[in-house]
Amino acid sequence: MLRKSIIFANKTVDRIVAIAMIILFLICLYAMVDAYMIYSGASDNSILSYKPNAGNTDDLKKLSKNAVAWLTIDGTRIDYPVMQGKTNEEYLNKDPFGEFSLSGSIFLDSRNSKTFSDDYSLVYGHHMEYGVMFGALDNYKDKKYFNEHTTGKLTVVNGKEYQITIFASCIAMATDKVIFDPPESVNSIRLKYLKKHALIYEPKEVNEQSKLIALSTCQSADSNERMIVFGVLK
Repeated sequence: MLRKSIIFANKTVDRIVAIAMIILFLICLYAMVDAYMIYSGASDNSILSYKPNAGNTDDLKKLSKNAVAWLTIDGTRIDYPVMQGKTNEEYLNKDPFGEFSLSGSIFLDSRNSKTFSDDYSLVYGHHMEYGVMFGALDNYKDKKYFNEHTTGKLTVVNGKEYQITIFASCIAMATDKVIFDPPESVNSIRLKYLKKHALIYEPKEVNEQSKLIALSTCQSADSNERMIVFGVLK
């Protein structure tokens, strides 16, 4: 009787272990598929068909009424439309076509002018692997990479084109109003802040009258820290 009980218990344990392993396998499979879908959505090259050509923004306008510009940082995978929602939450999990997407979109702070006429414009994007979306911003911690990737272009829907010269990189908390409250802080204060706190600061072509752009992404999912790269618009 005791032997039969032991055999039954062993079989029960074996079944439980087998079921647990199957569940674990399914969870891992789901995570892999989910990660692939997020990456695929973020790296969908079909969006490039809306990229302005020689200042012509007709295709970009067809993408969405909320598309305000196209951002390119030379030598990186940052080559996306810039959206602007009514709030800063709207495009966190929505692609440029208006569909749900965990990779979200690159988007301009809702408090900024959609024509980039402000002295300081703040642009956000998710931190993705392989340099997708704003994943490449992490590389600007490295001085060599920084020096080799300092140029880009911003084409606004109204047809105006700006050349971007990157001059600083910084890690800051999302609660830091000097960086994350564009209407309130002025560039003179912002430049003083960067001179003191930036990881890299090369303000050769920047002064208090310069038109600035900041590109911000998360450092990690459970942190309030942000990686920000600063450029001057000309």
